[in-house]
Amino acid sequence: MATASSVRNHALFWTGSTILFLALVWVLRDVLLPFICGMAIAYLLGPIVRRLIGYGVPRKWAAVLILGSFSVVLIIILALIVPFAYREAVQLAQDLPQLADKAQAHLVPYIEMMQHKFGAGDLTDFQTTIKENMDKVFKVGGTLLVGIIGGGQLILGMASFIIITPIVAFFVMEQWVVITRWIDDMIPRKNYEKIHGLLSKMDRKISGFIRGQLLVSFFLGISYAIVLTLAGLKFGFLIGLMTGVLSVIPLVGTTIGLIVSISVAWFQSYSIEYTAIITVIFLVGQFLEGNIVSPRIMGSAVGLHPVWILLALVAGGALFGLTGMFLAVPVAAVAGVLIAFAISEYKKSLFYDNVADPAVQAPAVQVIVQMPAEQPAEPAAPLIIHPDTPE
Repeated sequence: MATASSVRNHALFWTGSTILFLALVWVLRDVLLPFICGMAIAYLLGPIVRRLIGYGVPRKWAAVLILGSFSVVLIIILALIVPFAYREAVQLAQDLPQLADKAQAHLVPYIEMMQHKFGAGDLTDFQTTIKENMDKVFKVGGTLLVGIIGGGQLILGMASFIIITPIVAFFVMEQWVVITRWIDDMIPRKNYEKIHGLLSKMDRKISGFIRGQLLVSFFLGISYAIVLTLAGLKFGFLIGLMTGVLSVIPLVGTTIGLIVSISVAWFQSYSIEYTAIITVIFLVGQFLEGNIVSPRIMGSAVGLHPVWILLALVAGGALFGLTGMFLAVPVAAVAGVLIAFAISEYKKSLFYDNVADPAVQAPAVQVIVQMPAEQPAEPAAPLIIHPDTPE
């Protein structure tokens, strides 16, 4: 049984390790992203590499073959996607002020109705305030979007990202056995089974996200982009890709994509029928994703709760920027497993239930009761009374 000093030392060690990890991420947050993506790719492609090794291919050449094939497929996909996305992003930045005016024009009747019903202030001042703020927001958003797309800093960052990421992915895949053996060797022998079980649970949760939810999001993004473009929706390709990216948080991407698509469809056509068609596209997509795509891709993998993913992404982005958002899901998976383990241990402790384990209860008290003298002489029979038995 762990002593108070042992528990205190463990708490100090893990608290210090967590603080050191967060400090390193904070200091290196601007250069960590290619390394994180490289490790994620290696983790994603790991099962395929192991399958090739099972056929007798050396690990190094299996890693080269799989990573090369993955890179070629990724380049082809980006070559097909980027031109459409770039064109629509630039067009969206140019059309934002016009969309703001349309939105304001459609809001005015409802504002007048509310003002007439509740008598809330001067409508003219209210409209002027809305217009000024919406114009500022859309102007800044459009300038930022064009600047990000055409900025030289982005090109330089992408160049370093493209060079470093595959190198990291290759070395992680090639040295995977060495890495896992080193981690296994560092596990304390006394608690090996318990810690190994926790690591296995973390692996299942992370793989359920990386090898499951990310593939589902990719499928949804490409599908929505193609279908919305064929349906004639303005900015449909960009909206579809955005829906796929946000679908890393289950239901959130589809919901936001549906709202944006309905709004754009209405301002584009002012037709209930066309807006209904766009709505049906998302409803059918959600049905297919929930009943066919996710079960086939994710199978029985145990993922993370959408609220937990959302909290992790928001917290990671607020603390460490884009790097924090990429680290958020693995850290959330680890934290979720550790919290579940802590709750399980707490429920087994006396802090949760003050009743002691029956195996270590106090021994029964034996009370010897002598029979009356007039009875036939017999040996005295012991009567066993437990401390919690009413007399």
